[in-house]
Amino acid sequence: MDTKQTIGLGRDPGVDDIADRHRVDSDYVFHELTRSICPDCRRVIDAKILLRDNKVYMSKRCPRCGPFMSLVYGDAEAYVSFARYNKPGTIPLARGTQIERGCPHDCGLCPEHEQHACLGIIEVNSACDMECPLCFADAEHGFALTLEEVEQMLDDYVRTEGRPEVVQFSGGEPTIHPRIIDFIRAAQARDIRFVMLNTNGKRIARDDRFLEQLNDVQPSLYFQFDGFERETYRTLRGEPDILEEKLQALDRLADIGLNVTIVPAIERGVNDHEIGRIVEFAIEHPAIRGITFQPAFHAGRHLPHDPMRRMTIPDIVRLIEAQTGGKFAASDFVPVPCCFPTCNAVTYAFVEGGRVTPLPRIINVNDYLDYVTNRVVPDFSHEIRTALEGLWSSSSVAGSEASLRQVAISCQACELPDNLAIDNIAKSMIMIMLQDFMDPWTFNQKNLMKCCKEFLLPGGKQIPFCAYNSVGYREQARRQLNAMEPERRRARRQGRTYEPKPVVFDFSDQAAVK
Repeated sequence: MDTKQTIGLGRDPGVDDIADRHRVDSDYVFHELTRSICPDCRRVIDAKILLRDNKVYMSKRCPRCGPFMSLVYGDAEAYVSFARYNKPGTIPLARGTQIERGCPHDCGLCPEHEQHACLGIIEVNSACDMECPLCFADAEHGFALTLEEVEQMLDDYVRTEGRPEVVQFSGGEPTIHPRIIDFIRAAQARDIRFVMLNTNGKRIARDDRFLEQLNDVQPSLYFQFDGFERETYRTLRGEPDILEEKLQALDRLADIGLNVTIVPAIERGVNDHEIGRIVEFAIEHPAIRGITFQPAFHAGRHLPHDPMRRMTIPDIVRLIEAQTGGKFAASDFVPVPCCFPTCNAVTYAFVEGGRVTPLPRIINVNDYLDYVTNRVVPDFSHEIRTALEGLWSSSSVAGSEASLRQVAISCQACELPDNLAIDNIAKSMIMIMLQDFMDPWTFNQKNLMKCCKEFLLPGGKQIPFCAYNSVGYREQARRQLNAMEPERRRARRQGRTYEPKPVVFDFSDQAAVK
C-alpha cells in the first residue's frame, strides 16, 4: 500500500485541488470585540465591531436566537479617528449598587461605571396625551410620582453629584402631571444648574394658566418637533395635523422669553429630507436656542425597521451640510468627549443678519479637546479648555447663561463675527447637537460604561439611558412603579405623606453567554 496515499500526502485529488486554490481576504476589517445583547431574548453575548465600505457594523450571534447584523455608524474613518476625543471620565461622589452579576445587570451606578451623570432624567409619569407610533418610553396610563418620591430622587442626585448639572423632567408627557411645577421648584431649590422640561407642547399651546406658571419658574424646554409635513407627523406621532399646535406653543414660549431646544427624531425615508428646513426654522425662530437631532432608535414602541439601514450621526451631519446650502459643514461638528465620542456630536454658531458662523471656524476646537496629543497651547488654554468642555458636553443647555459665558471665554482666542458684542450672544447663538442612542440591535457594553445620561429612580439608583431602554430595566421599573400607584392614591385621598419605595432589579433569569 502506498504510504503517502494512506495518510493523504500526495495522491489524493482533493488535496491537490486545495493546493491550487488561493486564499482571499475578508470584505471587512475586524475592529474590536465587545459585549452586546440579543435583540430577541436580551441575553448578554459577544459582538464584533466590523468596518466595511467605510461604515461600522455590529455582528453577533445568540446561541438561542441566531445571528444578527446591524449598522452602527455611517463613517468608519471618523469612528476610528474620534478615539482621540475620549476624555477621562469623572467619578461620581457616591455609587448606587455593587458589582454582582456584571455589566449591564448591576446598573445603579456600579463601581465599574466610568462616568458620572451629566444629565439626570426623572420620568414623573407614564401617561401621555399622545399615542406616538415612535415612543421609546412606550407611554401609557400607569403611574404618577409623588412630590415625596421626586424630592428623594433629587436628593440622591445631589448626593452623587454635589451640584448636578442638568435634570430633565420627562414622561409620558410630564406637563400633564398636576405637580410638575412643584417638581421644577424642588429641583431649583436644590441648586441644580439647569432644569429642563421635556414636552410635546400640547398643554403649552392650550393652557394660559400653565404658561403663566412656566413663566414663573423659567425652565428650559426640550420640545418634540419632527418636521413640517403631515405625513411625518402621521407616521411618527399618529397625528398628521399637529404642526399648527406645535408652532403656536413655540410662539407662546417666545412671548415669555423661555429657551427651547427642539428635538427631531429622524427616521430614514420619513423625515430625513426635512433636516435642512428644521435647521433654517430654528435659526429664525426667537424661542429656539438649539436643536438635538436624534436618529430614531428602536426600543420601546417603534416602527418596523431594517437595522442595516438605520440613521446614524454621520448620515444626519451630511444631510445638514447638503440641505443648508453650506451654512453648516460636516467639519463644524465635534464629538462630545464626556461620553463615547461616537454617541454625540455638537456645534455652536453665531447668527447675525442672515450670516451663520459656526464656532469651530473661528477657533480651533481640537487644540483644547485633544486628550491624547495634549499639545501646548497659550497661557489662557486652561480657562478656554474648561469653557469648551462645558460647551462640548452632554450637560450643555442651549441658551443658558453658563453656555454664553463659556462662549465669551472661548472667544478670547478668536475673532467674533462683525458687530457681535458679548451681551448679544444670547440672541445670536444656536446649538446643534446630534445624539445617537443604542437599541437592542446596536447595544455596545463599552459605550454603556461611559454613558453620562441616567434615569433617576426611587431608592437612589441611576440607570444609563441605553441600558434602561434596551436591557430590561424599564419593564421591571414600570411594573413596580405601576404597582405602587394604589398606595399613592390612598395617600393623596387621606392627605398623608407618601413613603417612597425603592425600585429593585432582578436579572437572575437572564444568564450571560460565557
